[in-house]
Amino acid sequence: MEADMSLISLVSRASILVQLVMLALLAASVLSWFVIFTKHKVLKVARADAMRFEDQFWSGINLADLYGRLKKRDEERQGMARIFESGFAEYARLHKRAVGSGEMLIAGVQRSMKVSLAREEDRLEANLSLLATIGSISPYVGLFGTVWGIMRSFTALGSVQHATLAMVAPGIAEALIATAMGLFAAIPAVIAYNRYSDQVDRLIGSYENFAEEFSTILQRQSAAELDQQQAEVA
Repeated sequence: MEADMSLISLVSRASILVQLVMLALLAASVLSWFVIFTKHKVLKVARADAMRFEDQFWSGINLADLYGRLKKRDEERQGMARIFESGFAEYARLHKRAVGSGEMLIAGVQRSMKVSLAREEDRLEANLSLLATIGSISPYVGLFGTVWGIMRSFTALGSVQHATLAMVAPGIAEALIATAMGLFAAIPAVIAYNRYSDQVDRLIGSYENFAEEFSTILQRQSAAELDQQQAEVA
């Protein structure tokens, strides 16, 4: 009896449909754990990069020198470095062409940084919707497998004159495995989605704050240069 009620035996005796449900839930669980570990690494690197760049930015370094250092790096810039690079590049381009007033120059810088910020948001939020999907539908998929398995067990009892618990128990047990697998796939995905969504929101918030502060610095710098030019003309 113990051998017949083992996990492997119950799964092997389940119907083809229930086995397919279990296989789908197993694949969903493996996929969710892959996304969880990958996203953990991405967000950990993003937080470290943000702290490192902020230390450089507020160290008093000349903005042109900081931009030059970033351009010399071979790797692709991400996070605050990417936002700074796009904003300063646009500022230098418009400033060189003497485009309009200071307000027009800063507006162009802000648009450029907004594009970079949107791309960073897309990068950080990548695959979070997959975790949300797995977390929301896996219990229902598992429940479907359970209901189907229980229906199959009770249908088989129709041909038996005297039904006993021993005859029903294996079928119910193998059906309940689908529910357990659904929960096993869903719970880590939901926890990871909530945790990572909060971390992404915090990172995006810090990026937005940096973009506002950087815009203010460039605005003051542009105003100072304009005052200097007017003083030289006078």
